[in-house]
Amino acid sequence: MTDALPDREPDLPSAFIDIPGVRNFRDAGGVGTLRKGVLYRSGSFHTLAPEGAQRLKALGLRLVIDLRSPFELEVWPDLRHGLDHEAVNLPTLPANREDTDRPWPEDQAELYPFMAQTAGPSLVAAVRRLGAPGGVPAVVHCAVGKDRTGLTIAVVQSLLGASDADIMADFLRSNAGLGLINGPIPYLDETGTERISRPISAPLLASSLTWIRANHGSIADYLRAHGTTDEDLAALHGNLSA
Repeated sequence: MTDALPDREPDLPSAFIDIPGVRNFRDAGGVGTLRKGVLYRSGSFHTLAPEGAQRLKALGLRLVIDLRSPFELEVWPDLRHGLDHEAVNLPTLPANREDTDRPWPEDQAELYPFMAQTAGPSLVAAVRRLGAPGGVPAVVHCAVGKDRTGLTIAVVQSLLGASDADIMADFLRSNAGLGLINGPIPYLDETGTERISRPISAPLLASSLTWIRANHGSIADYLRAHGTTDEDLAALHGNLSA
């Protein structure tokens, strides 16, 4: 990481959009060359309200990239209320939280490097879908739009020329979007188990990006190692850049 990293949420104009029934919904644009109105980020749509669906329709939504596991989708499927967007499931983490070969780390500091190690195929697929004809406007979401979504959006923003400092500033907005400004809050996961949702900090995402750069040199080369082509990267720029 080369830029100074913010250690708290920046005092920036709000990018949040009120979508009833969806948490932490905001425009990911205005960072690097990523233009506004083409890529959004949020929590899941499993409690999407009809009014929220109408607001998504007004945004011209064409694609939803869901980063959750298949089990999460089964328990908490996204609602549509008549929306006709394409939905794609691209799990960031191994299929099951308790996977015996690669269980999800419970410790937040361990989760972020782990995501970098496991998310390559998901990130490649997301880049390709966002660069495809008709791929935007799009929403990328996981359960609450904080960790898995944070890494995916950071990768896209970096590919489009955003500085680490600007990426982190956008990343940290999730604390406000999820009511985590004052500290952790309890929640029930997809199995009904009570867990703790913790605030995010710049060093967490930095650890993911550091792992990627240390092992592959750059984010673009990390994606190339998992199958991305130069044509895929050019198409992403064509669809999303200002």
